[in-house]
Amino acid sequence: MKINRRELLGYSAAALGVTAIGLPKIARAAAGELTIAYNVNLPSWDPTTGPSAVNPTIQGLYQSVFDQIIPQKPDLSFAPGLLTEWGWNDDRTKVMMTVREGVKWHDGSPFTPEDVVWSLQRAGDEKTGNPIQFVWKNVNNFKIDGNKITGDVVQFDPVYFKWMSFLTGYILPKAYYEKVGAEGFEKAPIGTGPYMVDKFERNAFLRLKANPNYWGTKPAFENVTIKFVTDAASRVAEIESGSSQVTLEIPYEEYDRLIAKGGLAGSIKNVSDIGMIFFNNKDAMLDKNVRQAAVMAVDKELLVKRLLRGYGQPIDTLETPEYAAYDPSIKVEHNPEKAKELLAASGYSTKKPAKFTIQTTKGFKPKDYEMVQAIVGMWRKVGIEAEIEVYEIAKHYELRAAHKLAPAAFYNWGNSIGDPTTSTGFAMFGPSPHSSWKTDDLDAKIGPLWGEKDEAKRIAGWKAVDKYIAEEAYVLPLIQYAQPIVHSKKVNVVQHISGALLPALMTPA
Repeated sequence: MKINRRELLGYSAAALGVTAIGLPKIARAAAGELTIAYNVNLPSWDPTTGPSAVNPTIQGLYQSVFDQIIPQKPDLSFAPGLLTEWGWNDDRTKVMMTVREGVKWHDGSPFTPEDVVWSLQRAGDEKTGNPIQFVWKNVNNFKIDGNKITGDVVQFDPVYFKWMSFLTGYILPKAYYEKVGAEGFEKAPIGTGPYMVDKFERNAFLRLKANPNYWGTKPAFENVTIKFVTDAASRVAEIESGSSQVTLEIPYEEYDRLIAKGGLAGSIKNVSDIGMIFFNNKDAMLDKNVRQAAVMAVDKELLVKRLLRGYGQPIDTLETPEYAAYDPSIKVEHNPEKAKELLAASGYSTKKPAKFTIQTTKGFKPKDYEMVQAIVGMWRKVGIEAEIEVYEIAKHYELRAAHKLAPAAFYNWGNSIGDPTTSTGFAMFGPSPHSSWKTDDLDAKIGPLWGEKDEAKRIAGWKAVDKYIAEEAYVLPLIQYAQPIVHSKKVNVVQHISGALLPALMTPA
């Protein structure tokens, strides 16, 4: 058996939240205390079910309490975790895993191979509501021998082990969950992660305390308070006043201003998140000329330069340079005049514009609303009139799952495993609950790639799909995000390229 310890390329967020009122200024408290102003609320404590499970931005909260099956280092390479070894047999008909021994759950009970098998079987059962069930169902008939697990491959999935480092790739405690049930787990979640839940006030804050029995490196900060502060200006105030020691996803001009101040520092790197506009196959978007014009009218270079102060990188497909199927030859030109011609061919003009709604978040990502405003302005110049509707990110997930998004909808897609099955596949394949565009022609091209065993052929196939999507203008890729993090100079922050903000990686300076 060949053990699969491949290093991966590139990645990866979602609900309501208010500034926590009345919390102590822990940023000025005793050593061992850390306060973070976070940009989203935590809707659910089950990291494997429901819409929040596929929300990249809250994975950092989940990873603080639960261990992923196979963790990723800050550079996104695989590392041994609850599994110390993993891989396929030679003909890819079985999976084999070795489970770490001596690990304890937060309640002190032992972590066992039975927890791994139960979690994988539960994830693969469509009744449990795992949004990635179609990945986990591909292996079953697990058998345990000591700390070794084997499973039969029902359908070969080349990214099965990669998903163990990604969305819903967590192990939950079998005995505890069956004892307390879903409702009890929400009230008192336990994991094997570096931190334990001390107190949780929905829409307000989360207080964590270090896990004294953690199998890995013990966190440097004994207590961590995470305030849910969805308003970007409020997060700036939190860090500037000293009420919080760390914050993220603030406007880039504020990032530049704050890191120039005494006592504050920052980190900003291109992460695996991409900004995009979903197109929905209805109304005006059924017209290829309208879609192509909508894409050609957008000056992405200008968006990055003017709105994002040069941070981030324009993209023309749902792949960034770090992703496995990135193809730099796929280019979509910025050509407003051509956009006007396309619209004119369908009977539209600046005097008789094509009309539709575009949905967006506001303050969820740096300049998300302002970027959509600018795009709407670019569209207006060529003959497209789009009405902006602002919603919370949780609403986006709800509408997308029901296939009820507006004809255009802004979103940020996370892909920390850098595989095209996620950024292109799940985002664009009609049967996927995470897609917006759903047409037979595209599904016919994507379908055969899910189980392709020849890796070179698989990646070439995804590149061909990306080219076809670009030609048909089925989606509007915008940028690869650079994530801004501002922190006190008294705290060292290690930025994770997935975009997850992990207090376990932070240390006193």
